[in-house]
Amino acid sequence: MKRTTVSERGLVLAPRGRDAAVATAMLGEAGLETEICANIPALIAALDRGAGFVVVTEEALTDADLAGLSAWLADQQEWSDLPLILLTRSGGGLERNPAARRHLDLLGNVTFLERPFHPTTLVSLAQSALRGRRRQYEARARLQALHESERRYRTLFESIDEGFCIIRFVGGRDGPLDDYVHIEANPAYSRNAGIENIVGKTVREVIGDEADSWIARFVPVVRTGEAIRFEQHLHATDRHLELAAFRIEPAERGEVAILFRDQSARKAAESALRDLNETLERRVDEAVGERHAALAQLHEAQKLETLGQLTGGVAHDFNNLLTPITGALDFLSRRFANEPRASRIIDGALRSAERARVLVQRLLGFARRQALQTRPVPLSELIEGMRDLIASSVGARIELVLRCPPDLPPAVVDPNQLELALLNLCVNARDAMPDGGQLTVTVEPATVGPADRPGLAPGLYLRVSVIDTGRGMDAATLARAIEPFFSTKEIGRGTGLGLSMVHGLAAQLGGAFALASTPGQGTRADLWLPSAGAGVGAEIAAPAARALPGVASRTVLLVDDEALVRDATAEMLRDMGHEVTAVGSGPEALARLDAGFRPDIVITDFMMPHMDGGALARRIQGRPDAPPVLLITGYSGRDDAVGDLPRLGKPFRQADLADAVARLLDPPGNVVPFPARA
Repeated sequence: MKRTTVSERGLVLAPRGRDAAVATAMLGEAGLETEICANIPALIAALDRGAGFVVVTEEALTDADLAGLSAWLADQQEWSDLPLILLTRSGGGLERNPAARRHLDLLGNVTFLERPFHPTTLVSLAQSALRGRRRQYEARARLQALHESERRYRTLFESIDEGFCIIRFVGGRDGPLDDYVHIEANPAYSRNAGIENIVGKTVREVIGDEADSWIARFVPVVRTGEAIRFEQHLHATDRHLELAAFRIEPAERGEVAILFRDQSARKAAESALRDLNETLERRVDEAVGERHAALAQLHEAQKLETLGQLTGGVAHDFNNLLTPITGALDFLSRRFANEPRASRIIDGALRSAERARVLVQRLLGFARRQALQTRPVPLSELIEGMRDLIASSVGARIELVLRCPPDLPPAVVDPNQLELALLNLCVNARDAMPDGGQLTVTVEPATVGPADRPGLAPGLYLRVSVIDTGRGMDAATLARAIEPFFSTKEIGRGTGLGLSMVHGLAAQLGGAFALASTPGQGTRADLWLPSAGAGVGAEIAAPAARALPGVASRTVLLVDDEALVRDATAEMLRDMGHEVTAVGSGPEALARLDAGFRPDIVITDFMMPHMDGGALARRIQGRPDAPPVLLITGYSGRDDAVGDLPRLGKPFRQADLADAVARLLDPPGNVVPFPARA
């Protein structure tokens, strides 16, 4: 394409004689700018720089190579038709000059001027040619503006996010405006409407019977010219569209431009918000109801806690009352064994005392506040069976590692409660690793000695460890972690009861629970559970009426703050042939020992003011040649104070006491198993 420089100068090609000079002079006098070209190539070069018109003599074309000029003229832009004035020879008009006619075909927009001519004629023709050229320049400007507008339109058309199309109404089965065809659509059309390759298709062939509702929307736009804006659901693709439409003039074309956007996501969000608002009151009511229920449960738990503590205290006092009663009845039963009437009365009293003992055991069971269904459970099978549940609960971002050897002894647990406790620990570990990490659950045997862990009886345990690589806890947080209702989680993500419940379950199973944590390095939760083969939790079964074991007379230091219990126990021991020194407190017992008294055995109550039986036992065991200590108690929730001391539960009969003393003093037995916990 040739250059489009705007120029009004005239180019003169007259290589022979003075024609070029004469023509230039004439045009110059009329105020027209001119330039003389020596030959055809020079003319073409000047044309590339721009020209308003050309004056050329017939002689300049006769023997010249006109291919270049012909190509230039043929390659003009759409707006350009360069005017030429051809100076012919005298008598060389078209009717007498066939060569000039051929030049007409070559030059196109050419005017013939026969020589000689009047200067005014040449100037007039040049001015006329220049006016025509100016109109061409104006047309060029309009075309350029049109092309720029079209380019901008096309850029916008191609790049906008909204769908855009132009439709043209056509006749259909029910009239001239019964259908429309898509004549243009931008790339965003398919993204917003969900329909591909729409151009050239009618709306009826694309969406069928649904087309009627869309035709009804756009027909008024064609008829009235009023633009519209609306929203409508496109059922064919399940899109909710927001649209604007306006008529393209003239009206006779029957065309409508449509701009639209897919608003399905916004509509779904609005629907969800509406549903949320509609159900908000109900959800608030439910939340308030749940809060009230939780408060009620908490209140009930607090009442049960208080009642449990009260029950434990009542059980202790009741056992103290029963102990002298059963002791006296045992004494009377042997004294009056040969008197049937007295034996019947004494047996009835013993049966009543036994019923009272059973009642106290039930009260103690209630004081523990949780009914457990314990049995020997293989922990490896239980934890492996929870693998999928734990994995789904902690999520894919956390690596789960289970190390559970299959050859471990079973643990004595309530499997349902243990599963809940383990899941609680794993969920806590997950919450401590928001960016992912590793969660490890291990099971290993752990032998506990007398001084290894306060609160745990010596024996074999299974230690279940839940270890995370999360944020960890500082010392202050760790110290309060097991407290009820303490939580570091945001509101709504935790009750603060999980760890305290795990701790309570461990204690009730006869085990223990411990936490260890380092900020930035993770947390380890250890759960000690009694092994089924370790003897943990075994009991002294209260023997039925039986003969007292034969034991040589020994010296006994008896300690009990309850006078009735102390006197009754002393009489039982003396009846067995032992020498008994009875005192009412731990400090008094220590004073007797400091004074040189050397008993063969110390029998002490546990619940005593100032110094309990556990503290007294530890003071005694710290002495050289310390005698064995037997602890008797009606109730104790403090296993850490008992330690590994042999223990005999109240109420006991003379045979129970005799058996416990015999096991302590006569080899090989030197440990009295703990009584069963109610």
